[in-house]
Amino acid sequence: MTAPSTFGLSSEARNLHWLLTNLVEEVPGIQSVAVVSSDGLLLLSSDPSRNAEAQTKAQAPRPRTGPRGSAADLATIVSGIGSLTVGAAKLMEFGGVRHTMVAMDEGSLFVMSISDGSLLGVHGSADCDMSVVAYHMALFVGRAGHVLTPELRSELRKSLEAASAGSTR
Repeated sequence: MTAPSTFGLSSEARNLHWLLTNLVEEVPGIQSVAVVSSDGLLLLSSDPSRNAEAQTKAQAPRPRTGPRGSAADLATIVSGIGSLTVGAAKLMEFGGVRHTMVAMDEGSLFVMSISDGSLLGVHGSADCDMSVVAYHMALFVGRAGHVLTPELRSELRKSLEAASAGSTR
């Protein structure tokens, strides 16, 4: 993974980038990660390109490292699953949703609540140790949850928008 540029970001934003990079690089089987705001917007991603649409059809297919497409696709999936499980918990009157795991034939998807409706989504390989991934996600949430303020979410969104605008030039 190529670390995203953190030049000009606050120390809290740089710390979140570091935590995310560490999560991806240190936990075997993690293929992609997205932090999503309560309104479904991508805040932070392990996808250095952040935009699969920049790839042209003439390019060779890239290795499968996450959901087909970009970090925005993972963010959409995470947001949808988060919304669905919150609705189910309300309907069943079981309280708040802490985490969700979807095991598939060729991989797993983990979604964990961070704070104020923000979510951490992780796409893992088929051979990842789900308990290790969940443990490290919980560590990330514990470290990130208290600093993910509205101001920091705004800063992260603007950083992604600026990076996206720069990659389309």
